[in-house]
Amino acid sequence: MSNDKALIAQIGRTIGLWGDLKFHLHTDFPEQFKVGTTYKSNRGDLTISDINEKRGTIRFVGYESIDSAKKLTNVKIFADEAQTRENCELKEGQHFWFDIMGCIVMQDEESLGKVTDIQRMGDTDYLAVQTESHLVDAGLTKSFLLPYIERYIMKVDIEEKMVYTKDAKDILEAS
Repeated sequence: MSNDKALIAQIGRTIGLWGDLKFHLHTDFPEQFKVGTTYKSNRGDLTISDINEKRGTIRFVGYESIDSAKKLTNVKIFADEAQTRENCELKEGQHFWFDIMGCIVMQDEESLGKVTDIQRMGDTDYLAVQTESHLVDAGLTKSFLLPYIERYIMKVDIEEKMVYTKDAKDILEAS
């Protein structure tokens, strides 16, 4: 298992006098932020002392004054795979991005390529797929973006590292 750290939040400006900071989520799992939880950041470990989801603010142990909290402006907060699995509750049919990375994209019996990245644009996630070399040799583009929506994604099998699709080849051919 890799220890890649995923960006899950970024801290904004200070609000008020008690070290409250604006909090910008980069995750689909806001419930993972609880008082007492410690996260890695580009300023070392930070432990949550208070969080207000309605106001979108957070406070950290040892940074309870406006002057100390200012040092955390623009700091990025990360979680590794193990921490993410432990703190985030997946619903039926949901998958972590890091589980989908590296999956082979299949349509019918044909492998179209491998998922190398996931990009979010608006409300939709897109799988960035590196096209199979034999398809590139046949004149198709080296990579393409596949919308992660029911229209194209039939099934994801994390154990087998496969994403089963329909009409994905049409997107590849039009790319």
